[in-house]
Amino acid sequence: MKYLGIDYGTKKIGLALSDDGGSIAFPHSVMRNEEGLRDELEKILDTEGIQHVVIGHSLSMRGEENPVMEEAHGFKEGLERDGYTVYLEPEFFTTVQAKRNTRDAMADASAAALILQSFLDRKGNET
Repeated sequence: MKYLGIDYGTKKIGLALSDDGGSIAFPHSVMRNEEGLRDELEKILDTEGIQHVVIGHSLSMRGEENPVMEEAHGFKEGLERDGYTVYLEPEFFTTVQAKRNTRDAMADASAAALILQSFLDRKGNET
């Protein structure tokens, strides 16, 4: 089963894809969070045959949702209305961690890959 990972931000959204077996995450692309985003995302989901999406659940150090999560919840609900199964995966400093290893425009996609890999690892350990 293939998954799409999302590092949701108010300006940019990083995307990552898993392999067909759902065990390894790879950075895919970075998209501007603007008009037409959902159409572009739908193209990727359709082309890749993905029905399962993992969105980073951004929390403060106190475990409370960050302000960006209000918008991310709306994004999640829209995907669910369209028939996708959406999971929230806790994330802490994934963009900072990704920027340590990737200092280019793909840092948000690398952060999405870290989020997705965390989900896949945890899911694999549960089975």
